[in-house]
Amino acid sequence: MTAKPITTIVVDSERLERGVWSHTHNKTIGEGDISKSYSADTIGLQGRVRRPFVYQGALWVCVGKCSRPFECAKAYRLTDHDQFDGKPTTYADKIRDSDAARNDPNGFYHGMAVTHGGNRYVLTGPEVVFAAGERQQSSLFGD
Repeated sequence: MTAKPITTIVVDSERLERGVWSHTHNKTIGEGDISKSYSADTIGLQGRVRRPFVYQGALWVCVGKCSRPFECAKAYRLTDHDQFDGKPTTYADKIRDSDAARNDPNGFYHGMAVTHGGNRYVLTGPEVVFAAGERQQSSLFGD
């Protein structure tokens, strides 16, 4: 089985910022929306995702981060449960056959049922890498 090439999308580096812990605010501040969506821990433990980020009108969640040779985040698209073409599974079911899960051409998280905000979704692969590009200046006109 040949792995599909990984799609890399270059985004404003601010979206990948890790942020810093503020003891004053008792939370992380300055974290980008892609980094904030990191959900690998909650997917495995609770079957849910943190607030997704939006890219080209679709919802996505980060499942892994990298920092060398550049900042990046590995992510899957969220598909409405009723719109998913296939049979959704759970994290627990997926890891029962870890070899098959690791060799899934659409990625390890493809097909996993998750929730967010009371809504049901399915993580849809293949995995996409969002990589840090140059910071973009905000447009006065919202372009």
